[in-house]
Amino acid sequence: MMINPLTVLFQDEQLLAVHKPAGLLVHRSPIDKHETEFALQYARALNGGDHVYPVHRLDRPTSGVLVFARDPETARTLGKALMAGEVHKTYLAMVRGWPAATGEIDHPLRDEPEDRRKKGMEQPVREARTRFQTLATVEIPVEIEKYPGSRYAVVELFPETGRKHQLRRHMKHINHPIIGDANHGRGRHNRYFAQRFGEGRLMLAATRMAFAHPKTGEAISITAEPDKGFVRVLSIFPGFSFRKLRAIVAR
Repeated sequence: MMINPLTVLFQDEQLLAVHKPAGLLVHRSPIDKHETEFALQYARALNGGDHVYPVHRLDRPTSGVLVFARDPETARTLGKALMAGEVHKTYLAMVRGWPAATGEIDHPLRDEPEDRRKKGMEQPVREARTRFQTLATVEIPVEIEKYPGSRYAVVELFPETGRKHQLRRHMKHINHPIIGDANHGRGRHNRYFAQRFGEGRLMLAATRMAFAHPKTGEAISITAEPDKGFVRVLSIFPGFSFRKLRAIVAR
């Protein structure tokens, strides 16, 4: 029997929220036509085989909170709340270098179409904003580029818009790319962590999603702890324990 890789975080008559592991697509994509496993099909299995409706995106290499609506009306309501900026998301990331203690990245991004036939066409540029907060920093005595030591940080990211690959592109824009990002990161650093910990996953996890319940209006906050592989890489930060991480995610 096939093991369902999704873990239920919240469920009621309107919503199904799960933890999606890194490496799993949410649904079929023109870019990954060969893939046969999707979060959507596993969510349907958790929903008794009935259809579910994804209300937001979560990139394939990103793990964490993924919310589905269990009916079209709920999907429409949550979709409108997302467009209105009424859904608040929090991500945890490990990045190269030491960012400021807090900051905001206000940097427009050009659309990245999934359809390869549109790659040569001019795409619109849209406003994009991300706030961040640095939680921990470390310098390890390993020469990866031209310096005798290498600096890293754990940051919380709060996207205020929802552009494709926004967090990954924004962190690259301020020269603090996310570790494990094959498209927007730094290859030498990615390879170091892949070799040291035996996995080259993107160090980005959706840890919280908060919104008003689409039917009752109740304040809903859905959280998910990063998986063991993510926490294992964070072991390079002295004092940044799993207990502290739990407290951050749960607040």
